[in-house]
Amino acid sequence: MPSVPPVLIHSILLLFAAAPGVNAWSPANLWRLGRGQRLRPVPTNLCVLAERPPTSSSVSEQTNGDRYPSERTQQEQEEQQQRLQRYSVPVYTDFNDVDLVSTAPDYFYYPDDGEIVSPYDEHERDYSIHMMPTQEENSQEEHVVKSHSTEETTASSSFHRPVDSQDIGDDNENDDNLESKVRNLHVPQIHLPPRFVPNVAWEHHHRATTSFVHERLHRRRGGSNSRDNSEETTKIEINKIRDPSWSSPLVSATPEWKRLEEHKAEIDRVHLRDMLKDEVRSQAMFAEHDGVYLDYSRQRANLKTLKLLQDLAKRQRLEERIRDMVTGKKINFTEKRAVLHTALRADPSEEIFVDGENVVEEVHEVLNQIKTFTEGVRNGDIRGYTGKRLRNIISVGIGGSYLGPEFLHEVLKTEPDGINSALGYNLRFLANVDPVDVERTCADLDPEETLIVIVSKTFTTAETMLNARTMRQWLWDFMGNDKDVVRKHVVACASVSATDKVKEFGIDTDKYFFRFWDWVGGRYSVCSAVGAVPISLMYGYDLFEQFLKGAQSIDRHFMTAPMDKNIPVIMGLLGIWNHSFLGYKTRTTLPYAEALLRLPSHIQQLDMESNGKVMTHHGIEVDYPVGEIDFGEPGTNGQHSFFQLLHMGQTAPCDFIGFCQSQHDLCLDGESLSSHDELMANFFAQPDALANGKTEEEVRAEGIEEELIPHRTFKGNRPSMSLLLPKLTAYATGQLLAIYEHRTAVQGFIWDINSFDQWGVELGKKLANDVKGHLINARKFDDHVIKASNPASSRILNYYVNNSRDHACSGDAGSNDVNPLTRVTRKTHTDHSRAASMTPPTQHDLGGHMGRF
Repeated sequence: MPSVPPVLIHSILLLFAAAPGVNAWSPANLWRLGRGQRLRPVPTNLCVLAERPPTSSSVSEQTNGDRYPSERTQQEQEEQQQRLQRYSVPVYTDFNDVDLVSTAPDYFYYPDDGEIVSPYDEHERDYSIHMMPTQEENSQEEHVVKSHSTEETTASSSFHRPVDSQDIGDDNENDDNLESKVRNLHVPQIHLPPRFVPNVAWEHHHRATTSFVHERLHRRRGGSNSRDNSEETTKIEINKIRDPSWSSPLVSATPEWKRLEEHKAEIDRVHLRDMLKDEVRSQAMFAEHDGVYLDYSRQRANLKTLKLLQDLAKRQRLEERIRDMVTGKKINFTEKRAVLHTALRADPSEEIFVDGENVVEEVHEVLNQIKTFTEGVRNGDIRGYTGKRLRNIISVGIGGSYLGPEFLHEVLKTEPDGINSALGYNLRFLANVDPVDVERTCADLDPEETLIVIVSKTFTTAETMLNARTMRQWLWDFMGNDKDVVRKHVVACASVSATDKVKEFGIDTDKYFFRFWDWVGGRYSVCSAVGAVPISLMYGYDLFEQFLKGAQSIDRHFMTAPMDKNIPVIMGLLGIWNHSFLGYKTRTTLPYAEALLRLPSHIQQLDMESNGKVMTHHGIEVDYPVGEIDFGEPGTNGQHSFFQLLHMGQTAPCDFIGFCQSQHDLCLDGESLSSHDELMANFFAQPDALANGKTEEEVRAEGIEEELIPHRTFKGNRPSMSLLLPKLTAYATGQLLAIYEHRTAVQGFIWDINSFDQWGVELGKKLANDVKGHLINARKFDDHVIKASNPASSRILNYYVNNSRDHACSGDAGSNDVNPLTRVTRKTHTDHSRAASMTPPTQHDLGGHMGRF
């Protein structure tokens, strides 16, 4: 049978278009509507006309296939899905077409040339639209546009099944006969974009409209930050175009992550004791900067592991994110704040701008204010209400306002320069709302010689403000409630936004208010006024300045060193390897220096409050482990505490921290080694014991009974790393602080979580306020029965109230009864002093002052 010329087919379709009652989805209408300009038609495998089911000739009687998706039955929807699965529609389309709304994508990306790009997820769509024209293609595209109309009317006959002449029909045939002929017309290949496919067009339109409206609303609600948000979205969309794996925003979907997962099997086949025998590997796995020596050869990793981890860091734009952090970009995306604890120790000549203000200049204004004030107190120019010198400092704060400064205080307490500068002064920290903590803090202090430092960014933290009011009451108990008592004995470290609350408390905001900023998180604030005021009062500003310089040294190293030599980056990447890939849920910090006894607690808060999250930057819950459980204890105390578990129980990667020189060394007569050498022998031995373990053969060679051999065998293969510094000084302490701050940030950047908010802390505070309401009512009425949110809470609250009524505060200002608990402490510094007949001897009999100590 001879083939029908394409011109004849075109005429037939035009005849169909003129026929009354033909459905809008008929081939005639499809052909007529499709005559608009389509710049880049690409052949598809869609056999629209051959596969389309029959339709009614009446426009008012829609067929199942033409209903809106929401109007179809379940069976019809399943049939429609089957039809869509038969249609493979990889289409390259142009978005300047007049029917743009039908094919608008779920995500919008506007590059400089004005095109709109929409990469669809292959798992969620039966089609995908890609816009990838190059400059070379543009010239070809013009040719396609010019020849497009001709191509439509002169399509090759090879695309059509031969049709008999009697199948063509004439203009006077009825609708049924006409539809019958349409069904018999087979056109296997038609250049159609998906907007012309039955039922697909409506779904395209619905998705496009929804995405378009949501995107516009998101921009409108974004306010001043909408530009930043759109820039971030643009970066994400660019990466999606460049790499298909960006269709999922989770880092676990990236090829780099997958390669690390595959690489784990390779590491599992090799014991750490065998890795340590590889001299090339061992010599490569260390880093050094400004006296800090990091040895990570006892990690369950090889050089390939490090390369893969660095590839993951590049994929997550680690260096760019570090740069964003230190330059003041608002990377704390849930609170829309910058993260600039590095600016707290920046050089005065540096410039970092946030909202148009040079924050480095502001930082040094406050530091100069602190220096002037603390020197005034220490030289006696600034005195208390009764004219006595202020020798006792109580720092009232909690969380980062307490742990960071206390960790630094414990270091300087035995540092030679710190000992000399602290003579005659006393620094204590009041954090716990437990009244016992108040008693311990104030018991032997003279209020007339005591300065209270209240540390609270918002000046609303419940525990801190209750303790602050307690300290104010303590001062009033001994010196009266004159407002000058507070003005001369209380200072505040708080955010500028809390100025009014500071003033309401009675503090002199002109002289004794030391501000810090919203871009300083509490756990990152020890370098701000939070640490500067109490530490400088106790040890002098110069020693605190040395601490800042040590942190600044690591900041510069962190910002400039390549990844394979960058100490915080290496530690962070290995932390991710241990936790997210090897599956170790805990991590321990083991400082072999008693002066660092509070460092593990500070790191515990720093890391667990920062990375204890489950949501990514994109608002999607992670499907990979994040956030280790941190704990620790100074060596060698920890060896007799939990090292049994480290060696034979659960595996916990260890950070060993040691020093070449001690703050105070001892060398006893008859001893071959100094006390510090004895300490450091354990520092070097423990990592090898964890890595190598002890085999059955080694145990058997010692003559151990056979039945005991399994109990005395150590599997080993337990990772650790060692940090070695010259000596524990203020400078070295600053270095350690910055290393762990940046390690935490690195892990958060790779995991794509926000390491700089702490919403988990807020829920407990809210519930505590609810409970306080129940307790207030229970204290007012003896017969009050608490009904809490659940029966279990109601039961235990009522038990508590019934067993503590005799010790309750009345809270009734009109009561004539004297509340015995009004006074903060019943014991003062005089009560703790010995009576005249009980004075301590001027010379004790220990003889320590006569020795070599």
